Amino acid sequence: MTIQKDDNKLYDGLNDPQFQHPYVDIDEWRDVPVRHRYIHGGFEGDETRFSFYFPKKESYEGRFFQPVSPVQGSENAAQSLEEAVDNKIGFAISSGGYLVETNMGGPSDDITKVYRASAAVALYSRVKAVEIYGPHRPYGYIYGGSGGGYKTISFMENTTGVWDGAVPFVIGSPVSIPNVFSARIQAMRLLWNKFPQILDAMEPGGNGDMYAGLNEEERQVLDEVTRMGFPPKAWFVYQEIGDGALTVLLPAVLQMDPSYFEDFWTVPGYQGADPNSSVCRARLQHRMVITEVIWPRKHEGSAEDRSTNMGVDEAWKMLKEAEETVPKLRVETVPQGDVYLDGAFIRVVSGNAAGLKIPFGRIEGDIITIESSLGFYTTVQALEQLQPGDEIILDNSDYLAIQTYHRHQMPTPDFYVWDQFRNADGDPIYPQRSFQVGPAIAFGGAGSLQSGKFEGKMIVVEALMDESAFPWQADWYRTKVKEHLGEEFDNRFRLYFIDRALHADSSSQSTLQALHYVSYIPALNQALRDLCAWVERGGTPPSNTRYKVIDGQVIVPDNATEREGIQPVITLSANGKERAEVSLQEAVTFRAEIEVPPGTGKVTFAKWDFYGEATFEIEGKVIHLNNEGTRAVVETTHSFSKPGTYFPVLRAASQREGNVQDIYTQILNLSRVRVVVK
Repeated sequence: MTIQKDDNKLYDGLNDPQFQHPYVDIDEWRDVPVRHRYIHGGFEGDETRFSFYFPKKESYEGRFFQPVSPVQGSENAAQSLEEAVDNKIGFAISSGGYLVETNMGGPSDDITKVYRASAAVALYSRVKAVEIYGPHRPYGYIYGGSGGGYKTISFMENTTGVWDGAVPFVIGSPVSIPNVFSARIQAMRLLWNKFPQILDAMEPGGNGDMYAGLNEEERQVLDEVTRMGFPPKAWFVYQEIGDGALTVLLPAVLQMDPSYFEDFWTVPGYQGADPNSSVCRARLQHRMVITEVIWPRKHEGSAEDRSTNMGVDEAWKMLKEAEETVPKLRVETVPQGDVYLDGAFIRVVSGNAAGLKIPFGRIEGDIITIESSLGFYTTVQALEQLQPGDEIILDNSDYLAIQTYHRHQMPTPDFYVWDQFRNADGDPIYPQRSFQVGPAIAFGGAGSLQSGKFEGKMIVVEALMDESAFPWQADWYRTKVKEHLGEEFDNRFRLYFIDRALHADSSSQSTLQALHYVSYIPALNQALRDLCAWVERGGTPPSNTRYKVIDGQVIVPDNATEREGIQPVITLSANGKERAEVSLQEAVTFRAEIEVPPGTGKVTFAKWDFYGEATFEIEGKVIHLNNEGTRAVVETTHSFSKPGTYFPVLRAASQREGNVQDIYTQILNLSRVRVVVK
């Protein structure tokens, strides 16, 4: 069934024939993570499924929270989260509400179903809440990040009477895809060996010039990706971020704009048409002949179930099929020397499998491996057609071509980061494609494009080091909301930027990550609680984060009083500066000032890491705390017994009531200094 959206009428879900017959197939009490009543069910004749997590009556305050995943997946995703700040069930119940989850209708050709199914589940949850707690109308709040942010905004902009408020986070714009990823991987190709020096320049006590020592092309591409919005401090994670969502986006671009991948190499104005360009030097089209098809022993047991992994950085992996048992290919020759193999494919050009496109894995001696990558998958049945003697080509042409796709996707002027690709007259300096891919993909995933028109109230949470949804896009959406709301803007919208935070919606971190960034989840949780107070009691939430957007970069003030928002700010020094040079065993004096924005809480803890171990086991000694608990001074001395360069880190938190026991809303920040021990 397909229901056409009437642009002049918002969807209320009350009379939708697709969702008139709900059923419940599980109703039981559970004790993990806290005592709650679990109800599972769906709608007759439809693939929509839901899970409700109701607290005990004495804990219930008349509201529900509904997380929105980036892709339609499991209605039981919250059950896979450990009991910690990330646990959505625990957070909802600790916040006086019940949790609502849905698979958003599952796969469907009807783009409106994603918000219709979600609305139907929300409305039915109110029916069950009345049965359990008595007559009332529960307030409803949705929240989602990345692809779930698109959906959250779409749900608010296309429905009426369903949700009272929303907290979209780490959000993109209609032109994000694939442009933020194409710009990112181009920089990674050209700057991979230069990132150590770039990062050193930006670290505390560095020279501050990330362009120093780069050649002309390297400077140009670093400037381009920075002006597109990539936060330079986020490059510390360059070895871990990979292709990101491009893994599943490249096939869509190939399908929507197939001629681009030919024009790129042949038409003047495209980088690949210049035989002297670095992209031509990196191009690989290596012909090989298969000498043996090596089939491994058949895999026993089922593949790991990924259906509940719904985080904003992980959800795209759900779109991969469970890995099947695939062969390896022994070949006569392999590419020699320093070749660029990222994103390469194996194209079969002879034999029964001619025309087959196989995702390349890696080279192991004279053996080529096959993997699932960049959205392409090859079935075992297709691979069974491969035979010794077949000719194949190892080709990275498409992956190289996509790296400058953003130059040829000029959107409207309100997407200001594209100004760098316009001449003095405002015209594009590069050839433009006739079709805009980004809006088409965004529309297909969310059911609409952001307009800024919604009922209810909204708080947007954005990470300042967001490597996948560049921070300026939250500002772009803010302008759309302001155009719509006018004088009502401050009464219905907030935008909070969280410093030192990446895209991922998980507090789980590697050692490297823990030394550089903090999770924004506590700030997200606090924003949800602030939204409840705003909607239900008229409590004014903290002020927006103050910021400027300069050449694609979101710049915030250095101190909390001027910055506002909801995150504490830390100023850290070593011997009074951001860089200290000392001798072995010489005591270094570390001093930090922790400031909480007005009206947002109290300092709750501070912890040190001196050796890059990310354990943060050393409690920060507070030598001064003002009467309000909003400003703390932490001091300590430490000496180093081995020569080297160290980056001591102080991580601190604030909480609205100063309650250190509330694990869900300890809003974090960190600061680093450099100590050189000779």
